[in-house]
Amino acid sequence: MGDPRPLVPVIVGPTASGKTAVAVALSEFLPITVISADSRQVYKDLDIGTAKPTREERERVPHLGIDVVAPGERYSAGRYARDAVQWMGEVGADRQPLVVGGTGFYVRALADGLFREPPISRTQRDHLREWMQGKQGMGRWAARLDPGYSGGGQQRASRVVEVALLTGKSLSWWQKTAENEGIMRPWFIRLTLPRATLHTRITSRTRAMIEMGLVDEVRGLLDSGISNDAPGLDAVGYREVIRMLDGRMPADDLEEAITTATRQYAKRQKTWFRHQLIGHPVVALDATATPRTLARRIAELWTERGR
Repeated sequence: MGDPRPLVPVIVGPTASGKTAVAVALSEFLPITVISADSRQVYKDLDIGTAKPTREERERVPHLGIDVVAPGERYSAGRYARDAVQWMGEVGADRQPLVVGGTGFYVRALADGLFREPPISRTQRDHLREWMQGKQGMGRWAARLDPGYSGGGQQRASRVVEVALLTGKSLSWWQKTAENEGIMRPWFIRLTLPRATLHTRITSRTRAMIEMGLVDEVRGLLDSGISNDAPGLDAVGYREVIRMLDGRMPADDLEEAITTATRQYAKRQKTWFRHQLIGHPVVALDATATPRTLARRIAELWTERGR
């Protein structure tokens, strides 16, 4: 008996590889609804620094999974997987769901499922989270406690530390031994770029974000009462602006700091997508082509593949 789960195209790739532009262009060839797989675009009011689709793009193509929670609220891959079931159900029969994003754990939640929550005492968890609140260097702790830790923001690192200390086994161990089935059969389209080209795009996008008002966006969030270490604000771009506003970094260094951090993040994404999509059909496309050219090729391949 065949797999009853729907076959869904998934556009992945590092930040600044042009995923959103390709998805919007694809709407010219296929009636799509985008389901975002981006762990920062789920936050309301984090617009410039997360490179959210513009209002015009969202009017052209329906998007789900964007502006889900307020900054400061924790949003896990497990919650994303549960929400995505509902979003999939909201896509009409006359439209094709298309997952788009660069957050590997969100993509895996849809494609392979997530491990079941390990047994953790609520009291112990609360005490540990209180101890970890505001502490720096969680990434180093996570790497020492979990050999499978591949990087991420403060929230991700804290989760890895929490599971390791409170269960005695690493998060990657739990994921390997207790995975569930995903909600879809993925057909991955992985956008690739030469390193130099990707770096140039990242530099240009960082400059554009600053010119669009990234600093004012962050300042407004902090002025509204959101803590500078709140979930969401640990994303690349936001944390560098916060360092500058706190006086821990000169304003003249902001653009270079964001650019460097984004390049490092993109490198981790590329590594993740090279190694974590094994076992699923993957098409790699050179993203130096125009979004419309890439979209036309994806539509052709999708039609040839069938459902």
